[in-house]
Amino acid sequence: MSSTPHVVVCGPASWNQLIELDRLPEPVPHMQFARRAWHTVGGTSAGKALHLAGLGIDVRLWAAVGDDEDGARLRERLEQAGVAVEAIASEQTERHVNLMAEGGGRVSLYVSTPSTPPAEAVEAAVSAVAAADLAVIDLSELGRLVLEAMPARRAPLWMDLHDYDGASAFHDPFLRAAEGVFMNDDGTDDPWKLMASCLDRGPRLAVCTLGAKGAIALEADGTRHEVAAVPATVVDTNGAGDAFMAGFLAARLRTEPVEGALRAAAEQARVAIETEHLHPALDCPPGEDDFVRPSGSTAQNG
Repeated sequence: MSSTPHVVVCGPASWNQLIELDRLPEPVPHMQFARRAWHTVGGTSAGKALHLAGLGIDVRLWAAVGDDEDGARLRERLEQAGVAVEAIASEQTERHVNLMAEGGGRVSLYVSTPSTPPAEAVEAAVSAVAAADLAVIDLSELGRLVLEAMPARRAPLWMDLHDYDGASAFHDPFLRAAEGVFMNDDGTDDPWKLMASCLDRGPRLAVCTLGAKGAIALEADGTRHEVAAVPATVVDTNGAGDAFMAGFLAARLRTEPVEGALRAAAEQARVAIETEHLHPALDCPPGEDDFVRPSGSTAQNG
């Protein structure tokens, strides 16, 4: 590995609108007033790339981005935050509307999704992944196509399985190609058993985040690790898992043992939780018009 490790992150980046409500809408016709609303960068791969860049890692993000106004905003914000973007041509930029309520409730509405990436773009992404010191391939059509074309000799691959339940067929090729996998406990009542089943299919390490309870990890030799969550002033939980994974990988690239990397990961998750963007580098300067608040409302937490 070079003295300055090069990381490729391949997968979703989006331009999102976040709407904070007193409660999530009930499935009946009615009207609600938003507490506040704002536009910002979204997407699991964008989140990981932002936190890796913030930690001084040489990272390049490969993501489908449309030649449209949302895509221009997305690329500008990412590049201003220090993320090098390889934009793969798409008919439209991915866009979400996230409805959020206190206590972590969330509904994500996919307003637009990227088109199928062209073959030449997939080939270029495969070459970039193969030449990297480490790569993250996120769950997406782009990620699936890159994995299908990946040569046998390539960089160590790390995968984020999100709310994996241990049985999803879509997740299986990502899992089997991975050096290490991350997930959360939303899809399981027994995270240790889930992680063990993942390791049986090839990875050398599995990590499961447990929200406010911290995270656990299992190595292929059976060694278990646990880390507590770092106390934080919660502003927005979007992207906390991506920040956690980025913090862990950055520490491992700097040769930290698993236990130390987990502590670094927990600290990095705090960085994401304490901002209303995926990373503080995206914080809007005074006068930006990306924030829309109802008449008479006041901003919270700055």
